[in-house]
Amino acid sequence: MMMIMKQKLLLSMLTLALAVTSSFAQFNNLLAGDQSSQTQARYSQKFADINYAADDLAAHTLDIYLPEQEADSYPVIIHIYGSAWFSNSSKGMADINTICAALLDAGFAVVTPNHRSSADAAYPAQINDIKAVVRFVRANAAQYKLDPTFVGMSGFSSGAHLASLTAATNGVRSHSLGQFEVDIEGTVGPHTAESSLVQAVCEWSGPIDLLNMGCNDHKEWSPSPEEALMREPKAGNEDFYRLLSPITFLNSATMPPVMIFHGTADAVVPVCQGEEFATACAKAGIACTYHEVPDGGHGINMYSPERLKLMTDYFLQQLKR
Repeated sequence: MMMIMKQKLLLSMLTLALAVTSSFAQFNNLLAGDQSSQTQARYSQKFADINYAADDLAAHTLDIYLPEQEADSYPVIIHIYGSAWFSNSSKGMADINTICAALLDAGFAVVTPNHRSSADAAYPAQINDIKAVVRFVRANAAQYKLDPTFVGMSGFSSGAHLASLTAATNGVRSHSLGQFEVDIEGTVGPHTAESSLVQAVCEWSGPIDLLNMGCNDHKEWSPSPEEALMREPKAGNEDFYRLLSPITFLNSATMPPVMIFHGTADAVVPVCQGEEFATACAKAGIACTYHEVPDGGHGINMYSPERLKLMTDYFLQQLKR
């Protein structure tokens, strides 16, 4: 009976992932943020649909944007789209005219990758993909005028989760808790000898503690996007979900500085996720700047010129360090 119940739950999680993936465009503004009424990104070159894993998957492609201003090489920010991990092909709408536009104007090259969705593969496939993106950037830096000594991470929503997890697991190849062990680094792509270390992270509205998504009495989806990602229910698999949570890996010796933006009116990822992340970073001795946005929703009313400048100033400060 227990096995039948588990199989039914797994089926419902996969059905959720497939259903949401197929109708993703219908609620883009909910999960991917508001892109309306923004200035258009300005760039000198765009390299599109580069496969970073040496395979034929569209989920393993990325775009590279270079700033308008001339330079021998550019520091890099990898920006990851939000989709509740349901999309494998949203790099083209990854906050291009908000976050990415501001980064380009500040002189950063911007890399926007796809990654496998929860319908494509269970966790840790997604973090394995993003680690491979970092390694690809370093291995191909000269070809695309990228500076391999500075690679920062940025992301919105589930992209913020992956950006934060990438930074929090600097130097972590695999990690175990209880009966569960997760291969964090993975072996995606041909550049496994390259470093996946990153130098800074700025996250927007990300889920950070996946066991605490109901904080502040927030009503969770059932089954939830994270359950579709993990292919296991939370109950009885708490350690597995801790291995999905950036907050598990906080280590002042390896994690770079963090900047957090979270809206108080976020109805998808509650603001207490940002609060908890900031508090945990402070407790761990990790440099962290937390910006709580009054009346900010999930990607709505978040990307003011003032906040985008706070982000670019932060990355420029980390670059100077």
